[in-house]
Amino acid sequence: MHYHLLLPLFGILVKAAESKLNNTYEYIVIGSGPGGGPLAANLAKAGHSVLLIEAGDDQWNNSNSATVWNNTLAINDPLTRWDFFVSRDEPQSDEGFEFTTWRQANGEYYVGLDPPAGAERLGVYYPRAGTLGGCTMHNAASISLPADVDWQDIVDITGDDSWSTANMRQYLVRLERCHYLVNGSTPTHGFTGYIDTSLGDVSWAYNTTPAAELALRHQNAVAGEGVWNLTHLVTRDINEDSPNRDDTVGVFGPFTHSDHGVRSSPNNYIRQTLADARRFPLYIQLNTLATRVLFSKAEGKGAKVSRPKAIGVEFLEGKSMYSADPRYDPNIQGVAGKAFASREVIVSGGVYNTPQLLKLSGIGPKDELNKFNIPIVKNLPGVGMNMHDNYETTIYGTFANTVYGFYDIFAKTSKALRTRDIHFYCGAMQFIGFWPGMPGWNPNEFTCGFMQLHPRNINGSVTLKSANPRDMPNIHLGFFSQGDDDDLASMVEAINTVRPALQELSNNTFTELRPCAAGTLCSDDAQARFHRTNVYSHHVTGTCAIGSDDDPLAVLDSKFRVRGVDGLRVVDGSIFPVQPGELPSLPTFMIGEKALDDMLADL
Repeated sequence: MHYHLLLPLFGILVKAAESKLNNTYEYIVIGSGPGGGPLAANLAKAGHSVLLIEAGDDQWNNSNSATVWNNTLAINDPLTRWDFFVSRDEPQSDEGFEFTTWRQANGEYYVGLDPPAGAERLGVYYPRAGTLGGCTMHNAASISLPADVDWQDIVDITGDDSWSTANMRQYLVRLERCHYLVNGSTPTHGFTGYIDTSLGDVSWAYNTTPAAELALRHQNAVAGEGVWNLTHLVTRDINEDSPNRDDTVGVFGPFTHSDHGVRSSPNNYIRQTLADARRFPLYIQLNTLATRVLFSKAEGKGAKVSRPKAIGVEFLEGKSMYSADPRYDPNIQGVAGKAFASREVIVSGGVYNTPQLLKLSGIGPKDELNKFNIPIVKNLPGVGMNMHDNYETTIYGTFANTVYGFYDIFAKTSKALRTRDIHFYCGAMQFIGFWPGMPGWNPNEFTCGFMQLHPRNINGSVTLKSANPRDMPNIHLGFFSQGDDDDLASMVEAINTVRPALQELSNNTFTELRPCAAGTLCSDDAQARFHRTNVYSHHVTGTCAIGSDDDPLAVLDSKFRVRGVDGLRVVDGSIFPVQPGELPSLPTFMIGEKALDDMLADL
């Protein structure tokens, strides 16, 4: 059933409103994450009928998702999580990954390197979210704009100046409701949008605390010795519109897409739009797995032949239809259905599911489609290719006494390609990778994890495991297949830079556990080997990349249109031809706004 409103809103039970009797809409959007969710709402606000299809349900009142500081609970929550498992590097490297996950004969997970007999190796855990709002409902909600050069790269690739930094800034202004600056104090931030942005708790920086001392030591380590004002550092704008921003290093406060810790996501915006059903023709179908995009047949001959046009979507209705859902039951078949779009279909299923759906629909590498007897609509060899991700690793250990305080650090190593290349996140937590049941905050533990902003590798891939849309695809991150020596050297340099501050904190003892075990002095080579084996990630992009007309691997043009067909666009993190910095949520929100402009301009 296709509802204007499906679930309780703001504590008031609102009954389901009118259905579309003819099952036809102007637009169908598949996926409700930061790309597709706001786009669906905005198209409806522009007066167009829209069906939004989401495989999960609505967890707006789930306490695990409601606040950003509960994100570890949200990641582990079976009501929202999708459990993907990936390979990272060559098999011999992956075999040593400490948190390798296995499925035991009883169906439960085992994590480690000594599984019980008969256990099936699943690989490296890569959590996603299957719920209204997508991964913005379980992430840490950290926000940081891409470097200017990241937007300029898309301009250079496509020749389309609408991707310039100056033009893209307007989309931040449009979507943002900024709480950490004085309302209206700058034209380069938004104060009336639908995504809240705020600064986390930095009260520790205003007093003589262990965290304040540690943060200042880290500031000196990455920015040079000086007389620093810590309260200024932790309150300065991480997304300032400044020509020097992308090379500014040092300590920053923790900025999130939240209203002072209360999660702000597409979920809120979609539900607010649905609440005004008389004005905005937005319809939503939850618990619905899109299984194929439908196309009209090409007509005509020779030069007059028409291109296939996306005209609708096939789907399965039912809870937990996708095998990544921990509640999945293959014996529950769901109810098959179709919906039709008079204008366009927009695929926003995410970096793994979007290329899978395109391939199942006949758009992808012809040899792969032929392997599974999928009729070819358009041979696009780049679908599922060009996948890249930010390497993440950490220095982690315990303090004798708790050091409370969370802050970020930007650094620029000697291996940086252009701009600063390391983004640390430091605080009283254990965050050393992902695995089912991973823990969160513990009093005496302390982590300085980091993301590499511009990894050199773009060799990841998503390929079909079968023609069954309920099966997860094969996902290979392709780590360290390009530029591995330089990337590993920058990781080692980054950790060597921040380690002394941890060891020299007054009246406290830091016992390092990773990458160097307590009481050992490990060489740079030993650290590099550790990172190669144990690096993790969770910001994958690029599997349906925008590209130039002469690029055989380009999937999209600069207006998000799938090449070789009509009426089909992709709007999610898979569109980025280069990694958009270290935190893709905010740039994905922004491309949703840009796609809206591009689509309305085509009418």
